[in-house]
Amino acid sequence: MMSPSFFILNFIKIADLSKMSTIYCHYLYFLDKKVCMFQLFLLCCSLMSQSENLWSMEKQAGKRKRSQPSSAATVDAASSPASASASAAASSLAVVATARRSKPSYYRPQRTRGLYDSSADSFKLSRSKLENFVTCPTCFFIDRKLGKGTPPGYPFTLNSAVDKLCKKEFDAYRATQTVHPLCVDAGVDAVPFAHPDIEKWRNSLRPGLQASIEGTNIILQGGIDDVWQDRTTGQLIVVDYKATAKKDEVSLDADWQDGYKRQIEMYQYLLRRNGHNVSNRAYFVYANGKADEPEFGNILKFRTSLLPYDGNDAWVEPAALAAYACLQSDTIPSDARAQELAARCQMCQYAATRIQYDRQAAKTDN
Repeated sequence: MMSPSFFILNFIKIADLSKMSTIYCHYLYFLDKKVCMFQLFLLCCSLMSQSENLWSMEKQAGKRKRSQPSSAATVDAASSPASASASAAASSLAVVATARRSKPSYYRPQRTRGLYDSSADSFKLSRSKLENFVTCPTCFFIDRKLGKGTPPGYPFTLNSAVDKLCKKEFDAYRATQTVHPLCVDAGVDAVPFAHPDIEKWRNSLRPGLQASIEGTNIILQGGIDDVWQDRTTGQLIVVDYKATAKKDEVSLDADWQDGYKRQIEMYQYLLRRNGHNVSNRAYFVYANGKADEPEFGNILKFRTSLLPYDGNDAWVEPAALAAYACLQSDTIPSDARAQELAARCQMCQYAATRIQYDRQAAKTDN
């Protein structure tokens, strides 16, 4: 039988390295105490099983060690506190690594699907991937050609909830073809555009809005949040929903919001390529979470603003052609622009630092 002290020791070691599991259980506690206890029970059973395996392996290792001659220096080193601590840490890390490998990874470092094929009749390039090319051609090439994408951030589920609710709200005004109060207050005489394909346009993958780039096999693709129609001119207005939570009033002045503007311009381009008369004026429906309320009370309140933006989609087609040329190449982009953007890219800078460190470590080992 496994000694209780050994189980407790390894439980502490493994639990300390499994903070995500502990946090998960605490999170579930606030949702449902029964679910939390059940998950905690499964975790304990898993840890007990892993600890028993560790105990069995250490017992067998001890038998082999006793059957083999060893010098006094070896015995002293093995019995030192530092060696024991390192061995215990290594064993615990191995257990945690094995447990994590049993679950599908959120990030898949190597892909075989979605890679560029020059012989294919068509290759769909999403709005977000074209944005990747604009911000860093190096990362774009490694992603679309070599199948190693940049590690993604975790999904903004609260933002997605706001997006979904906004669509439902404006859909009600689409059905009646009346002006939303937000537009009335801003003096915008527009109604949600009533079109049979609006839901298809919203789905970025199936099929979304699409347009082929002449002379290439590239098909640009994107999913739009909403489209309004000016009741005076009949022009379509691209609308995008955004959510945040900040003390100050929302604006479009930050450098990182340039990507939001290009997003709008990409949708304007796709609508125009599909034969629609599109206004340069677009709008962001920006919901700003109010953190200055006295309490949560299961209600998150927002101050919603309507921010105008005049787009210019002239960059879209040249960027798509440049991305196509990048995909046709078999080498990582090395032109001046690509190098300049790579020097500002967080991912590229991290990779460069890691390579430099590994080279220094290899020289030290040699």
